[in-house]
Amino acid sequence: MELGVYSFGDIHPNPVTREKVSPGQRLLDLLERIRLAEQVGLDFFGIGEHHRPDYAVSAPGTVLAAAAGQTSRIGLSSAVTVLSTEDPVRVYQQFATIDLISQGRVELMAGRGSFIESYPLFGAELRDYDELYDEKIQLLLAIDAGNPVTWSGRFRAALNDAVILPRPYRKPGLGEHLRISVATGGNPESSVRAGVLGLPINYAIIGGQPARFAPLVDLYRRAFAQTERPGATTPEVGVSGMGFISDDGKAMDAFFPHWLDSMRRIARERGFPAPDRASYEAQAAPGGAYLIGRPEQVAERIVDLHGDLHHDRQGFQMDLSSVSQADSLTAIELLGTRVAPLVRQALPKATGDPAPIEVDIAAGTATI
Repeated sequence: MELGVYSFGDIHPNPVTREKVSPGQRLLDLLERIRLAEQVGLDFFGIGEHHRPDYAVSAPGTVLAAAAGQTSRIGLSSAVTVLSTEDPVRVYQQFATIDLISQGRVELMAGRGSFIESYPLFGAELRDYDELYDEKIQLLLAIDAGNPVTWSGRFRAALNDAVILPRPYRKPGLGEHLRISVATGGNPESSVRAGVLGLPINYAIIGGQPARFAPLVDLYRRAFAQTERPGATTPEVGVSGMGFISDDGKAMDAFFPHWLDSMRRIARERGFPAPDRASYEAQAAPGGAYLIGRPEQVAERIVDLHGDLHHDRQGFQMDLSSVSQADSLTAIELLGTRVAPLVRQALPKATGDPAPIEVDIAAGTATI
């Protein structure tokens, strides 16, 4: 099981202190978090793309390039690149460049976007939502397959024996290929697409009961079994969602005002029911989507979720509405030093079913 963190660089005013961090400072904060995540042994850090005033990151590749120069081991992922409104040629060149700088540690997580601001910004039509993504992921994979590239479609100028450079870092057994994955909020068509294309998939589970994603994971794995993509041998499932960790028994109370502030904004924009403490606690209870609590509690929840989904990666978003840098760093440190050892002991890297586990919350130990 790989564990990591992802962030969109939230700069909305902190609802507790009312402090507002500048975009420049938040970018420096993100780099500090990535360095710490590597130091405490986490597997990956993801940076997402948004084009809104409450987020500091519109160009995740640039942040990942900076992080690549300051780290040596941790995986670096876009979480997510809105491929529908990007030029796949330019995106591939950017991420291949980061892959060379990082010596093979970068991941391009391609999605269609939860928000729609990038569509008018880059001249794309929402009515083409599905067609844009389908065409562009196909072109991205054609580029990754190797040069020269001959291709034509509706939304971009045709390519005729084009040579796309640079090529990614050469990885043992994989050659010069990027790690490209599909991000989805739980769309069945996206599960099938990712499987047929032979790509890893990441499910953003931001509410409800994560166990309900089990049929989608099964759908993805069955579709993957039919892929004809060269080199695609093993399906990989990631899960990302909100969580927060502290060691003082106050994680629920500390994270709540930030969650409430963020969810109120989204609810107003999308016409969702107004969030409240009861709905928050329901989501943070066993079986819910949020992983919040002491390290031992969070580890136990991850293992329980693995029993439902048998996923390979778990990502945490822990900085809603400008959670302070100090609290963010503490949560990252606990994830790496306290949660990860318990999870890795319970879910060793081996094929087949996971070993049975008993997690002693009080003692902070796991018995297999």
